[in-house]
Amino acid sequence: MNSFETAAKELLSRRKAGTKAPCLDESIRPTSNDDALAIQGEMAKLHKVKGWKCLLPPAEGKIVVAPIFDVQQDTNTIELYADNGVARVEPEIGFVLARPLGPNSSGYTDTEIIDAIGSTHMALELIQSRYADDSDKEFADSLADCMVNQGVFVGPEVDKATAIELSTVQLSVTQKGGTQVLDGKHPNPRAIDGLVWLINYMTKRGVSFEAGEVIITGSFKGVLDMAFDVETTIAYQDLAEYTVTFKALV
Repeated sequence: MNSFETAAKELLSRRKAGTKAPCLDESIRPTSNDDALAIQGEMAKLHKVKGWKCLLPPAEGKIVVAPIFDVQQDTNTIELYADNGVARVEPEIGFVLARPLGPNSSGYTDTEIIDAIGSTHMALELIQSRYADDSDKEFADSLADCMVNQGVFVGPEVDKATAIELSTVQLSVTQKGGTQVLDGKHPNPRAIDGLVWLINYMTKRGVSFEAGEVIITGSFKGVLDMAFDVETTIAYQDLAEYTVTFKALV
């Protein structure tokens, strides 16, 4: 067993309630983006990939890309591990592929990528920090561990053309009879931008994307802390809304 596989098995084992662990042992700890992506690749061999998260790389050269292993859809109950006693989520757009995009050393055009998208949806990234606060983790550690992702909820479908161009949206979140109205702004100029980068970056590295996978591309309002076991309504103004209840996994 190589160090990347050992690291992958250890990181997958930490995906459970209440886990806040130190960084990996130095013998298997990633020290670069390439190390982290190799560990992700080993995780993908051990656990079916159901989606991806991404973001256009910031100027400092860090890359935000990670496989997603849990997708929840067509349900009014979202199950996730608590993080410091709350359900931590990020409001996003989810792009669901209708057909596969295989390895391609030349890359894909924007049109080819957009044509491969079958539907677009309101979505929530489900967040879980698995490193201890005093772990002194670095970026490669977080990248290897899939950037605090524990899954994604795919909500109601929204217009594809609107979703592709979306950069700002007013959000409302209602829990326990109180409503927060939030001005949402995507971290990239368009919600689609990170997806285009992701497909080309990863397919040039030999990665395949499969039909049915959902891709999320960045939060409109960072992380929101939500209460468990109460009805929660989330709305994107003029697009759609849904009502769910968060249930803590144990």
